[in-house]
Amino acid sequence: MGAARPGAGLEPRDSRCWDWDGTCLVVGHGTGRGQLGPGTGAGARTGKGNPAEAARFPRGRVPAERGPARPHCPPQLEPNVARVGRVAAGLCQELRLARPEICRQAVQLFQRDVVAAWARSVLRPSEACGLLLGPRCGHWDIFGAWNVSLPAAPKPPVRPPVPPPPGAPSARILFLTDLHWDRLYTPGSEPACPDPLCCRGAARPGPGGAGFWGEYSKCDLPLHTIAALLAQLHHAGPFAAAYWTGDIPAHNVWQQHREDQLLALRTVTALLRQHLGALPVYPAVGNHEATPVNAFPPPYVRGNQSSAWLYDAMAEAWQDWLPPPALQTLRAAGFYTVQVWPGLRLVSLNMNFCSQANFWLLINSTDPAGQLQWLVGVLEAAEQQGEKVHIIGHIPPAHCLRSWSWNYYRIVNRFEGTIAAQFFGHTHVDEFEMFYDEETLTRPVSVAFVAPSVTTYINLNPGYRVYEVDGAYNGSSHAVLDHETFILNLTEANMPGAEPHWQRLYRAREAYGMATAFPADWDLLIRRFQDDEHLFQRFWYHFHKGHPPREPCLEACKAALLCALRTGRSADPSLCRVLRPARPFRQILQLWRQRQLC
Repeated sequence: MGAARPGAGLEPRDSRCWDWDGTCLVVGHGTGRGQLGPGTGAGARTGKGNPAEAARFPRGRVPAERGPARPHCPPQLEPNVARVGRVAAGLCQELRLARPEICRQAVQLFQRDVVAAWARSVLRPSEACGLLLGPRCGHWDIFGAWNVSLPAAPKPPVRPPVPPPPGAPSARILFLTDLHWDRLYTPGSEPACPDPLCCRGAARPGPGGAGFWGEYSKCDLPLHTIAALLAQLHHAGPFAAAYWTGDIPAHNVWQQHREDQLLALRTVTALLRQHLGALPVYPAVGNHEATPVNAFPPPYVRGNQSSAWLYDAMAEAWQDWLPPPALQTLRAAGFYTVQVWPGLRLVSLNMNFCSQANFWLLINSTDPAGQLQWLVGVLEAAEQQGEKVHIIGHIPPAHCLRSWSWNYYRIVNRFEGTIAAQFFGHTHVDEFEMFYDEETLTRPVSVAFVAPSVTTYINLNPGYRVYEVDGAYNGSSHAVLDHETFILNLTEANMPGAEPHWQRLYRAREAYGMATAFPADWDLLIRRFQDDEHLFQRFWYHFHKGHPPREPCLEACKAALLCALRTGRSADPSLCRVLRPARPFRQILQLWRQRQLC
């Protein structure tokens, strides 16, 4: 396998899932080239947003990797940290992104790491402006194009998927994502506060406070709701395995410290072990596990600013679930591979190395940690050994930086006969992303399933997913045969005297009239959505876990959503041209950026 090759090109900014409105600072780093000044992203709005954005960019055996792409002079870091802190805190308050206290806490938490990454990136002010505001403001190439090396051996002949033979065994896989435990959640507290996260603090007198089991608002979950979910899982089982794709802590990102993140990791891991017993659990790293949120430096960043504090704690917490080789790569960079059962291999990716919000990638975004080249090696070995592969991760591929996303798309195309299924979370809603052949972009080759969150954030029911896959037998495809989504209806659960009743919201093939659940069936479903409004509105209802917003999803909303379902790689307007009615891709991007759930 060859090393990733850096190339030339521009990285369009593309995001379908924004934590908060974008706000930026243009800062020099002590080399004599920088100027300090405020700026706001095109999507910034007063009165809403994340105070952390005033101090960071909203971007978004382990092989050796590159460090900083260009030589640079040693930065004068400490003076700039203080300067950035003062300006960012003032900007946060001036734009009314949050209360002054939250602005100060967020800036204090983010400022040092952001400036350190920024300084090592040698990012000129004009480049920073172009990155954040577009080509009218400046030119930048920090996220230039690059390619991984694919095997020299030709791709095996494509064999269309077929249903398993009659009587063949199947397996049920429990899928949990985005639990977001808030240890300060208080039943009866204010659910409509001005802060980014509510349902915290003292209970208020009278009705209208946060519900005992959760609330339809900007709220995460109390631990007893997560425990109630796990306690009733025997009704949806039995399970052969559990996939758990991260985001354990709550959304109070402005006040989190390492000890908070480690407490959440260890508490929820212990809760899963208590309720799931001997069931094999395979985790993936979410973007909220780190503090500052989204801050995942590549392995060449060492010392106190590295992610060793987090990866080592994960390896310790998960050592009963993962074998030593998997723990070794988990400690190194947060990803691993393991055999689930004979014939099926699992790959758990650290999708933070593709994240548009990971400001450490400003240093060098070329295949961070060598993860994609490592993935090629794992898939090549699986192909040679006749194994099928399930890929899990937190952030869905189409939400990634463009070069990372397009390289991943190439890999899925090359190994379509080996990759049996892909599973992600992060968006908190119920959706999927299609992959098509690269030659014509018409033949469906794979589906990335994106499961809904356990948390209610924002205005959702708690939920989880169960996948039915082809079971363990010789010749099994290990493909997804169907899936079910379960929810806790908060309106019913929070009634006086009621007990929590988790119920199946829907089964995919039954709800959508699908003969099978292969990629071609999901592609056909998108086309059916165009003409069958009743069917699309059913999907919209499921998309929000049975609690859709009051505003209906009409023409523009529907066009953006259908385009998102077809787009397994970021910033590719060609994938949506077949949809009716056609809309400018720029307008589609604007609609995607209004989603602020994750």
